[in-house]
Amino acid sequence: MRRLRAAAGTLLFLLIAPGVVAGAVPWLLTGWQGIGPVWLQAFGWVLLLVGAAVLLDAFARFVIEGSGTPAPAAPTERLVVGGLYRYVRNPMYLAVAAVILGEAAVLGSWLLVGYALLFGATVWSFVHWYEEPALRRQFGAAYEEYCAAVPGWWPRRPPERLRAD
Repeated sequence: MRRLRAAAGTLLFLLIAPGVVAGAVPWLLTGWQGIGPVWLQAFGWVLLLVGAAVLLDAFARFVIEGSGTPAPAAPTERLVVGGLYRYVRNPMYLAVAAVILGEAAVLGSWLLVGYALLFGATVWSFVHWYEEPALRRQFGAAYEEYCAAVPGWWPRRPPERLRAD
């Protein structure tokens, strides 16, 4: 029952947070009007699809591995360190940025590039000032070890002790 509630909460949060940030706001800014050069559109679609796949995987990890949701109001019971979280601590935010930049490329929209930069500054601030301190309080030494082993924003190969997944 706990996993079912976590899945429902995660799906709801997916629709609300990334759905608004990477869907509704870009639509309000552009009306989905515009078109980039063909090569840029192709790159944009790849970025958009990869970003969406990473986002779905990252959200699923919260249910499968953490028995909770990405929403601060219903956090996980266990620290999520598997899947893409072995390579980078913030794949969810990077995925949303990739989706926005993919939309910018498909539409040829500099406005969306600026929006992606604003999104990046906002989530960096949120992670730095709220999320990381909250995770340190909740998970203590386990989170400290994770931070020491896995970069926040630039993916890299995980150390041996995090490869068990």
